[in-house]
Amino acid sequence: MGYLVEAFLNSFFPLFLVIDVFGLVPIFHSLMKDFKKIDRIRNANRATYLASILLFLFLFFGDKILFIFGVSISSFKIAGGIIILILGLRIILGLKMVGEHISKYSMAAVPIATPLLVGAGVISTVIILVDQFGYIIPFIAAVINLLIVWLVLRYSEEILGRVGHQGTDIMSRIMGIILTALAVEFIRAGFGF
Repeated sequence: MGYLVEAFLNSFFPLFLVIDVFGLVPIFHSLMKDFKKIDRIRNANRATYLASILLFLFLFFGDKILFIFGVSISSFKIAGGIIILILGLRIILGLKMVGEHISKYSMAAVPIATPLLVGAGVISTVIILVDQFGYIIPFIAAVINLLIVWLVLRYSEEILGRVGHQGTDIMSRIMGIILTALAVEFIRAGFGF
């Protein structure tokens, strides 16, 4: 029982950190500010639905995709760790890589679902977690994370009203620091340290 709890926590928190849903609250809010509440809720539902499809696709078939391309899990851990490290540094330093292009989309759900919710970092993380813990525990961790994503996006206006832009920025940067440490762990595991 202790192993299952530890495995779940070791699956849940990396996904939670790399998704960085609290960092997305201001972006989602700015994209949705001219929409009615019902449309904001629809877009939160749609973004979560699309993110779920992508996440589960790579959770169940990511290792097979690696096999087809002849990529070892060790190499993928190193590459995934580097990607997650870059994402963590982007969060910590407040760099914009994707945010500038988001305003060009007419629908917010697609850029929120991917690449912001399920991008390279989440894909890398979920494939590595499946390698470590099998399918069931990462699946449960992913479902709970997606539920949190849906709740946070659905109530983003209320959350932003309570904690403000600065509060979400602080939470996001703390998660970014932990994310960079997680990236180093993935890289070390890839090298076999």
